[in-house]
Amino acid sequence: MTLETKRLRLIVASRDEMERYIGAETDAELAQAYKEMLEGALAHPDQWVWYAIWTIEQKDGAHAGDLSFKGFGADGAVEIGYGIDEGYRGRGYAAEAVAAAAAWALRQEGVTRVEAETAPDNRASQRVLEKCGFVPTGTVGEEGPRFVKRRTDPAAGGGTHGV
Repeated sequence: MTLETKRLRLIVASRDEMERYIGAETDAELAQAYKEMLEGALAHPDQWVWYAIWTIEQKDGAHAGDLSFKGFGADGAVEIGYGIDEGYRGRGYAAEAVAAAAAWALRQEGVTRVEAETAPDNRASQRVLEKCGFVPTGTVGEEGPRFVKRRTDPAAGGGTHGV
């Protein structure tokens, strides 16, 4: 599956692509997270998009970063995580990608909200979430302050579509 924005393509990784991500990752913590994502995708193949890595590419094919959802919650919550490669930061790619992925997610059947959390000192990431219509929940998760964008938000879009 691919989502397109004005400047970007968001592409859901296949099993082989995810295995390549894992093999190429030099950060042990991130490699472990990718392994867990692949395990979730394999355990729930009908919900692959909710566990897979989504690559963020410029329209010319240059890799700018990645994002992912962290599974599909029974209560309709999906959590998004994202990262932009250092050479591509400060260009609005994170906001463009997160806005597109969150809008897509909120159109899917059963999704009631998209959640995210960011390190307390990562003001840039917090600005991305705010630009995309996420609001602070007032709670703190493992990584820091939590944010939410609900289906009822005006910018969320309407309708529902199966995954």
